[in-house]
Amino acid sequence: MPEAPLPLSSIVIYGLPSAGLHFTFFLFALYLMKFSTDVLLLAPGVMGALYGVSRLWDAVSDPIAGHLSDRTRSRLGRRRSWLLASALPIAAGNLMIWGAPEGMAAGPLAVWMGVGLFVYFTGTTMFSVPHESLGAELSSNYHERTRIFGVKQAVSLCGSLAAVGVMQLLIQSDAPRPLAFQQSVVAVTVTAALLVLTVARVRERPEYQGRGGASLRGAFRDVLRNPHARILLLVFGIENFGTAILGIVTPFVMQYVLGMPEMTGRFIALYFIPALLFIPAWIHLSRRFGKKPMWLFSMSMLTLAFGGLFFVGPGDVAYVSVLGVIAGIGGGCGQVVGPSIQADVIDFDEYRTGERKEGIYFAVWNFVRKGAYGIAGVLTGVVLSVAGYEPNVEQTEAAKLGLRALFGVVPGACFAIGTLAFLRFRLTEVEHAAIRAALDRRS
Repeated sequence: MPEAPLPLSSIVIYGLPSAGLHFTFFLFALYLMKFSTDVLLLAPGVMGALYGVSRLWDAVSDPIAGHLSDRTRSRLGRRRSWLLASALPIAAGNLMIWGAPEGMAAGPLAVWMGVGLFVYFTGTTMFSVPHESLGAELSSNYHERTRIFGVKQAVSLCGSLAAVGVMQLLIQSDAPRPLAFQQSVVAVTVTAALLVLTVARVRERPEYQGRGGASLRGAFRDVLRNPHARILLLVFGIENFGTAILGIVTPFVMQYVLGMPEMTGRFIALYFIPALLFIPAWIHLSRRFGKKPMWLFSMSMLTLAFGGLFFVGPGDVAYVSVLGVIAGIGGGCGQVVGPSIQADVIDFDEYRTGERKEGIYFAVWNFVRKGAYGIAGVLTGVVLSVAGYEPNVEQTEAAKLGLRALFGVVPGACFAIGTLAFLRFRLTEVEHAAIRAALDRRS
């Protein structure tokens, strides 16, 4: 029999730490590059390299953390012990990055920022992989999983919206350095409190203890042998590369192409608010029409919306706003349906191997996603340098063209390719029901 729906309060408590993590992460993704170049006065190429290397480390460490969490045995369970341990490096990395001492020379400052990024992304790995794995374990019901990750995404978007507001305050502030440090103190305190609440109130499935893969290499090989997982890896990699570049260059485009830096937070909010409001609709529509058709439809929306951003020009507020709303409506679907489909793919792996490896699966998907973000950071820094970007001055036409291409052409093309790739995905609700029935007979 299908599992009963979880209480909404339990799902909310599970998702609460995502608000804190998404706040810190999106503030990094949206504003750190500009803060580093325009406030700390680090060269864009240097900051791009630091950001890229730290994200690549973040990606490489994911499979290790995923495999270890699959095999962890503790009184708190194999996931919650990792959540609790992640609080310290997340806090330390945040405080370092937004609290760099004034007066440091370029070389020592680059080292300081590099260490802070390394510590922070180590903490996010310790949190994100076990937390996503825990969400997949909360229910084996095909549609209940969409509800779980939908609520989690709603909570996460609240944190992201808060980050947009803080970013706007930093952009408009006459003293952004002390304000940046103050917000980091508040952020890490709230995040730590939410982590403790989740660890105390959420329960894990005891029957999954000790059922991880025997070796990291073998578990990694199982992921690559899973045909459904391979398609998702390709889709996630391509799409996250495009959205990462879009997020990094948005503050630059708003200031140097539109000539309206005060619109930065408003434009990003026009993406996040529709994404948040349409989560219940995507949950309902995916139940009625299927997860795959809804995700394909949303990818098509994003292809058109992001591609249209290439044509933005000075003062095009209405044009950018409309595209931002369309992208937000479409973008919310992937964040709700995507993790739910990932959980179904993990059931297929259990059917084939008899193991429960949520950790390694979400880790490998995160490896691809974060690797794409790291490459995007490096590429953005290189393109800005080659195009002749200079901070805090009027940009050349070549620099503006480079910014518009990064802002529109790259993410639009990535989502078009991702849409075509996802057409090959074959794990339907009917096939998943057969897999679950076979697994239930084994237990």
